[in-house]
Amino acid sequence: MSTQPHKNKTLATALAFLLGGVGAHRFYLHGSVDRIGLLHICSIPLAGMVYGLGHAPNPFYVLLPLIVSWLAGFLEALVIGLTPDERWDARHNTGSGRTSQSRWPLALLLVLTMLVGATALIATIARLFDLLYTGGAYG
Repeated sequence: MSTQPHKNKTLATALAFLLGGVGAHRFYLHGSVDRIGLLHICSIPLAGMVYGLGHAPNPFYVLLPLIVSWLAGFLEALVIGLTPDERWDARHNTGSGRTSQSRWPLALLLVLTMLVGATALIATIARLFDLLYTGGAYG
């Protein structure tokens, strides 16, 4: 008789990739009182505070807390997806009575996460440096 539900590693990786900016993967893995998941959610009112406190701030600065949260979600998706199945089961599925078996969808999801995450990180760094050093002269 299993007392704990089985946590699917592919689903957790997909949640981190798609909804990592709001902490959906953290709430799936650790429940609704996860502090890091709540930190992800706090990026939304923080963006509103940046907008409200600034005098006509650049939209990039307003979205920066959300962008950082999404980039952290991409990183967490890679960490979750690259965790070995045995270690995953020891950490999240001790009482489920089932074992995890990663398949090709997880590998494809990891490649997609790397592609989108690296592109978003490079674009964020480029835009930030453009705003800081040229005042936004290139866009």
